Amino acid sequence: QLVESGGGLVQTGGSLNLSCAASGFTFDDYAIGWFRQAPGKEREVVSCINSNDGSVYYADSVKGRFTISSDNARNTVYLQRNSLKPADTAVYYCAADFIPLGLALMAHLYDYWGQGTQVTVSS
Repeated sequence: QLVESGGGLVQTGGSLNLSCAASGFTFDDYAIGWFRQAPGKEREVVSCINSNDGSVYYADSVKGRFTISSDNARNTVYLQRNSLKPADTAVYYCAADFIPLGLALMAHLYDYWGQGTQVTVSS
């Protein structure tokens, strides 16, 4: 089970941090990805992390603004987001992919999904 938290309403240029808490599976065996889906658009990958080999990925649209990190002791992955823009408005999902090393960027490869949390950036 994956549970996201930290969504909400923020003004352009503001910051909002998301958390993804995992339970029910061996957290260390999985890479964790953050995806988002805006109204009328397809779900897209935002950032991923695999704590086993240190692999990290950021979409071009969030590089330099978002930071992903993992706390294996707490089975939690965080997504720190700064300099938010209206284009960042979406439902954000975290997902877990059973992959010992490396990362997967395709949503269909992920095994578990959270329920999503709404993030709205006002202009």
